[in-house]
Amino acid sequence: MVVASYGTWKSPISSDLIVAGTIGLGQIKLDEKTIYWSESRPTEGGRNVIIQHSENGQNIDVTPAPFNARTRVHEYGGGAFIAVGGTVYFSNFADQRLYQQTVGTEVIAITPEAPLRYADAVLDKTRNHLICVREEHGATVENTIAAISLADQSQTILVSGADFYAFPRLSPDGSRLSWICWNHPNMPWDGTELWTASINADGTLGTPEKIAGGLEESIFQPEWSPDGNLIFIGDRTGWWNFYRWNPTSGTIEPLCEKAAEFGLPLWVFGMSTYGFAGNKIICSYTENGLSQFASLDLTSLELSPIETPYTSIAGLQVCFDHAVFNGGSSTEPSAIVKYDFKTRQFEVLRRASELKIDPGYLSTPEAIEFPTENNLTAHALYYAPKNKDYTAPEGERPPMLVKSHGGPTASTSASFNLGIQYWTSRGFAVLDVNYGGSTGYGRAYRERLKGAWGIVDVDDCANGAKYLAEQGKADGDRLVIAGGSAGGYTTLCALTFRDTFKAGASYYGVSDLKALAEDTHKFESRYLDGLIGAYPERADLYDERSPISAVDRLSCPVIFFQGDEDKIVPPNQAEMMVDALERKGLPVAYVLFQGEQHGFRKAENIKRALDGEFYFYSQVFRFEPADKIEPVSIANL
Repeated sequence: MVVASYGTWKSPISSDLIVAGTIGLGQIKLDEKTIYWSESRPTEGGRNVIIQHSENGQNIDVTPAPFNARTRVHEYGGGAFIAVGGTVYFSNFADQRLYQQTVGTEVIAITPEAPLRYADAVLDKTRNHLICVREEHGATVENTIAAISLADQSQTILVSGADFYAFPRLSPDGSRLSWICWNHPNMPWDGTELWTASINADGTLGTPEKIAGGLEESIFQPEWSPDGNLIFIGDRTGWWNFYRWNPTSGTIEPLCEKAAEFGLPLWVFGMSTYGFAGNKIICSYTENGLSQFASLDLTSLELSPIETPYTSIAGLQVCFDHAVFNGGSSTEPSAIVKYDFKTRQFEVLRRASELKIDPGYLSTPEAIEFPTENNLTAHALYYAPKNKDYTAPEGERPPMLVKSHGGPTASTSASFNLGIQYWTSRGFAVLDVNYGGSTGYGRAYRERLKGAWGIVDVDDCANGAKYLAEQGKADGDRLVIAGGSAGGYTTLCALTFRDTFKAGASYYGVSDLKALAEDTHKFESRYLDGLIGAYPERADLYDERSPISAVDRLSCPVIFFQGDEDKIVPPNQAEMMVDALERKGLPVAYVLFQGEQHGFRKAENIKRALDGEFYFYSQVFRFEPADKIEPVSIANL
């Protein structure tokens, strides 16, 4: 092994490798034994294509170019298509109309050109209707549940009055509809309500009945079991667990009380953590930050683990003899995976990447807990530097990159991430923090961020970094932090209001909370009420916690990456920070990408940002990268 300083190691995991030959795997749907999924293709400008996997193993493109199966309901979308009886119904991104198609046939529009968006549909076979969430954009944004006739394309609003809706679901006999709804200022992980109603002969609904939920209970993924009971996930105990409502008796019973999360934060439509196989629920859940796979018997209520090589399971769909999900592990790229109940075998149907990387260059995550403020414990994944060709000089400790995830009501996972391996294979340690407010650790952990965004998350990132430095696993003088969007806000707060980090990178990070509160879309327009305080009543808190209001306290090098078409965090937020740092004489770099919005989708820009961040740290800490990297212009270096 070559003895060389951390950061100077040569790695085969290049930025070119990362952006080449990788696709995004999205929603999964089952139509009897036919499997469908969507995949995002960077080589086609990020177009979302629906794929049909037939019984003979063929993968066939369903949606021809230029159709793009993606909805903009809630702006974040999800739940863009369903497949029933060989027909696919999908939302097209360009015009947001609904279309139907079978493989190899013409695509037919089934909704008019109008300022309407659709998501999370189910097919009402009895009445030949699609029932879905509908979002109308006019002077205001109105969300409803609507029925769309496939015979004459007429539309009927079934449910209205709440600010938001999700999960419209039909009972097996088609006689009842259930759904969840919620109102501002709640987000769906704060509190939602579960409702049901009978369906009249003309397709309208009878008198709705509230089943569960409220302002402080989050209901997730209600589904009708084959025997006509309504299964749902609720967090009334502090954990998202299973419950069963019997429509005959009107009673609710818990099915599996466990300190684990069977539900997820509903950022997008179509999220699924379980399905039915006869009298069993096949499910995934999160425990200690890792996904688990299991079977829950609906008679004995016994939860039986299913052994799996996957540490991340998402989008689970189930039929009578198999389950399909998006599975990932710490050493393998995510894939569409089929699990056969009879053979107990896993079969990979499609990989996000076909890259094969020598394990000698791959760092596996270690789940850690560390002490933080108020005598509490926080969580993170630690990746040690790893490169089979190199070792560091004796006594040298590695620089460490602390990552703050977006959301902020979200979480990081132990799934294989080439972006992290890029750093560890060059000699950086990485700490991926699930700060207070992250999901996967129960409602109390999630609520640590209530009224404390910009404080709890920042403390946890700083305390995690200091903990690893004290353990000798990182160089306390070479700690850096990076994050995007909400994670970019945490990054900028950590650099502005704490002195733990010596440099950082903000990817389209929020620096002005007031600007964010005054100009965002309906779904998130009251999100900050819970994270910061009511606006404008507590405008003082928004000023106090905005890095842009305290640039005089920022005293270390920062690099900013920004899209020039970003409407969520406009470029001027980054540019004001850059100007202030330049005036203070601090090293600062600003990389503006033309044609990019909130998040980068073009391969060349993803590559430029990754290499540019590494180059920036190499200049700040005065080490020589092994690869030739296109320089970034750094002021005041």
